[in-house]
Amino acid sequence: MAKTARLRWLIPALLILGWLVIGGITGPFAGKLASVSTNDISAFLPSSAESTEVNDALGGFQDTSTVPAVVIAERPSGVTAQDLEFLTTATQPLSGAPGFGTPFSPPIPSTDGQAAQMFVPIESQGEPADTVEQLRDALSPAPAGLTVLVTGPAGQIADLGEAFAGIDGILLLVAGLVVIVILIVVYRSPILPFVVIISAVFALGLASGAIYLLADQNILELNGQSQGILFILVFGAATDYALLLVSRFREELVGNADKYTALRTAWRATIEPVAASAGTVIAGVLCLLFSDLNSNRSLGPVAAIGIVASFLAAMTFLPAALALLGRAAFWPFRPRFDPDTRQSGSTHRLWRQIADRVAIRPRPIWIGTLVVLLIGAAFAPTFRADGVAQTDFFLGTVDSVTGAEVQARHFDAGSGSPTWVITNQDQADQVLQTVRRVDGVGRAEIVTRDDAPVVVDGKVAIEATLTENADSLAAQDIVADIREVVHPIAGADALVGGTTAIDLDTRETAIRDRNLIIPIVLLVVFAVLIALLRSLLAPALLLATTVLSFAATLGVAALLFNGPFGFPGADPVVPLFGFVFLVALGIDYNIFLMTRVREEALAHGTRSGMLRGLTATGGVITSAGVVLAATFASLAVIPLLFLAQVAFIVAFGVLVDTLIVRTLLVPAITLDIGRRVWWPNSVPR
Repeated sequence: MAKTARLRWLIPALLILGWLVIGGITGPFAGKLASVSTNDISAFLPSSAESTEVNDALGGFQDTSTVPAVVIAERPSGVTAQDLEFLTTATQPLSGAPGFGTPFSPPIPSTDGQAAQMFVPIESQGEPADTVEQLRDALSPAPAGLTVLVTGPAGQIADLGEAFAGIDGILLLVAGLVVIVILIVVYRSPILPFVVIISAVFALGLASGAIYLLADQNILELNGQSQGILFILVFGAATDYALLLVSRFREELVGNADKYTALRTAWRATIEPVAASAGTVIAGVLCLLFSDLNSNRSLGPVAAIGIVASFLAAMTFLPAALALLGRAAFWPFRPRFDPDTRQSGSTHRLWRQIADRVAIRPRPIWIGTLVVLLIGAAFAPTFRADGVAQTDFFLGTVDSVTGAEVQARHFDAGSGSPTWVITNQDQADQVLQTVRRVDGVGRAEIVTRDDAPVVVDGKVAIEATLTENADSLAAQDIVADIREVVHPIAGADALVGGTTAIDLDTRETAIRDRNLIIPIVLLVVFAVLIALLRSLLAPALLLATTVLSFAATLGVAALLFNGPFGFPGADPVVPLFGFVFLVALGIDYNIFLMTRVREEALAHGTRSGMLRGLTATGGVITSAGVVLAATFASLAVIPLLFLAQVAFIVAFGVLVDTLIVRTLLVPAITLDIGRRVWWPNSVPR
């Protein structure tokens, strides 16, 4: 007996000690992930993309180890000789310095005399964002009345890096504070929220350590958007799993005098739905491996690792902490042993009332709820996800965007970011003349050296400057037109690449990914639900309601994005990411509900099982949904359009799933269908 009592506290203590060691080793890697991540869009494309092939071939024609920064200066009254001298003297000491290439171009005045631009090569290896910041510092302060900005591809890389800089600090801080506040409100305890947060922090440390090692060995590719989603996903999932265990533990403490017995019962009852939930999310996000975009494909294993870490922390560290704390974890409102209260279900009065109301008139409730969701879904086709210009990526004002606008007013907007055409030497003149005739091409020339064309393996390169901003959708249309006219030229084998072509290929690949991966996610999640619920009708019902919830969310998002928010559109991966996370995470709440319903139905029948299941899980699932929605909403603190849109779609969609689908629609339909919901299997009436 003494040995058993000793093991009861020794095993939890050893588990906590083990997690402290894991946290001490892996925790620091969360702050180091930025050092192994990349935000270079060209690296996201597959090797088969046309622009990737051009990038690979360009090394023979020019120095591809640098990326251009465009210094743009504007004085409405006219750029003076002193202004040009300032640009030269301010930048000259940087030529050839660490991080900078050579040569720098001289300042080039515009034809209207109101602006000047110069091109500064920035080494793409190392930290180009820091180099651009050094360039900006050298150009500040500018002479009175002269506006000087750094734009171009290097300027955008720097501004993206600045936007993602908040991931390690402010994003985690906001997400952590939000979770703590919600948990304090839910449990009215100053102890339990911090135990749950510590569990999430350990999970994040474990996931970060694993991902850092894999990224450092080039086994997977990490980028800023994946890093931000990882942090939020781990915090949200770890907290959700913790809420489910804590809620069941509290329930069992009412019916059991011994805290260890209560915890063992709660853990055994929780492990299956939490494992099923984690498995569903992992299966869903791993469908991103079918993506042709490296940025999407890498998010799959990154998110899966985060979910595995969340599951391990919630199912090992948290039970160990609860075993040692017992009822004290809920101080000052400790649950008292009262089996009569547990038996009567009076600890869930509110949700018992909701369940009873749904049971009275289930058919009108599910029909009414269905109509509301269908109204929202009717606006889903108006969601614009055909891509946005890179200059629209940012929320707020950044130098690279403002600089691009100034450049477009005074120069060919594509200056500094040319479009490249690689073609066979014999057809070079025909291809050149064809490119020049394309509407939107300002000028085009064959790359020469010592007044002779540069020929590499029988091919030459044509440098074309577009009249539209190289980062705009209009420029992508011009590139598409160039491809349309040069590809048919016999014997030319012409390929079109460059910055704009990379954007175009990324957009087209993202659309292809969206159309392929969404059906795969549906099939995978459906298969998981069949295995879990051992039924065909119930999984079909749950999946259909979740998809309807997503469609309604997309419709509401379209109304807000196109209207009050004034967004210019969305990247094609926004609905893809929204769908993957909403279906994978939204189905969780139905899993939590229906596994409890099936457990109760086996003993009490389907009708009573649904009422008992909704009563028992209503509070915890609602709390979990609010926590997950709040943590995803925290992504909006990163000033990027993509993350703000994903944050809204997932947060709003989770609330719809939690408050409407799981509370009203699924219970009402299940009550209306009755025991047939488990077809082809059956449970007692």
